[in-house]
Amino acid sequence: MDVVGGAVVSGSFQGFDQSYLLDALDRLGPSFVGVTQLPPTVADEEVLALDAAGVRAVRFTLARGGALDIDLALRVHELAGWHAEVYATDLPAHEDRLRELPRLVVDHLGMNAEGLAVAVRLGAMVKATPRVDGDLGAVPPDRLMFGTDLPGTRTDRTFSPAVMAAITNSALVGNARAWYRPRA
Repeated sequence: MDVVGGAVVSGSFQGFDQSYLLDALDRLGPSFVGVTQLPPTVADEEVLALDAAGVRAVRFTLARGGALDIDLALRVHELAGWHAEVYATDLPAHEDRLRELPRLVVDHLGMNAEGLAVAVRLGAMVKATPRVDGDLGAVPPDRLMFGTDLPGTRTDRTFSPAVMAAITNSALVGNARAWYRPRA
């Protein structure tokens, strides 16, 4: 497939373990970035070390029992310029708090039509993945990013040729590259 860059995203089952992520980023090289989950007690020095290794975002997996920690999201943004990524099935319930974030990515097209509408209202970057079927046309082209969701352990859906044709080159490459700021 000649994949030359991308984001390696910590799943809920990895918890706060950074070892696999740092190993993956080291093996994949500077055109790949990481998205990780962090405890609220993470030291500033650890955030800066993760940033130097290519991590560019903190993820909040609300759909799997995690909590939205706005203070942590704001702290890592101030320290390293990171954005927050949110994976939630109930995005409307968090809309007011999410407005506090300067940079936001919403995973899986917001998980449903209501979540997608919230993401668009917030001006968030939106990841289109095969896990959720949604209206790609509802997202401004400069706010859409393609996500594989590989290895796709929770869905057997794949992108159809029609959906792939609707995803622009900017959503496949340019938007994510500009947003995530890879090292190379």
